[in-house]
Amino acid sequence: MASSFSAWLRSPAARQYFFSTHFWGPVANWGLPLAAIADLKKDEEVISGTMTTALACYSTVFSWFAWRVTPRNYLLMACHMTNASAQLVQGGRFVNYHYMGGKDKRIETK
Repeated sequence: MASSFSAWLRSPAARQYFFSTHFWGPVANWGLPLAAIADLKKDEEVISGTMTTALACYSTVFSWFAWRVTPRNYLLMACHMTNASAQLVQGGRFVNYHYMGGKDKRIETK
């Protein structure tokens, strides 16, 4: 397995892949899920429900697109699935804080 991967890395196909938008587009796009994961530590009061919903929908649609495009872009799909998951967690935190009593509980403890 390692030798076949190493042989592929030295091949023209690997160079073609690593110098294409099929690779660099998803790599550049990883800023979105990394920022979303970093935001999981922030206070629930600063979460925008509208933006979180929009980003979750955007990443869900583009996950599907990455699966449907030929050849399949697994790197792009992983990026958007990670972002959609992080945005759904943020959405849950938003709903809990604003609509399920999280804000009231925080006020009571202060």
